[in-house]
Amino acid sequence: MSAHGPVLPVWTCDGCGGPWPCETRRRELRAEYAGAPISLALYMGAQLARATADLSWAPARALHRRFLGWLR
Repeated sequence: MSAHGPVLPVWTCDGCGGPWPCETRRRELRAEYAGAPISLALYMGAQLARATADLSWAPARALHRRFLGWLR
């Protein structure tokens, strides 16, 4: 289990305090889902949906970039 999990409902990183997913967690997720990019995209899409409910004040574009934009 990663030390870089999300702190809810603010969606900061428990390990480094940055916005979740932080760079460390992104690297870990890429390794965990190596060879399964669609599964990673589905997982992160689900996290985006959860975060959208908690961070309703945040611009949708920023949340999309934060949760899905790095998957390219």
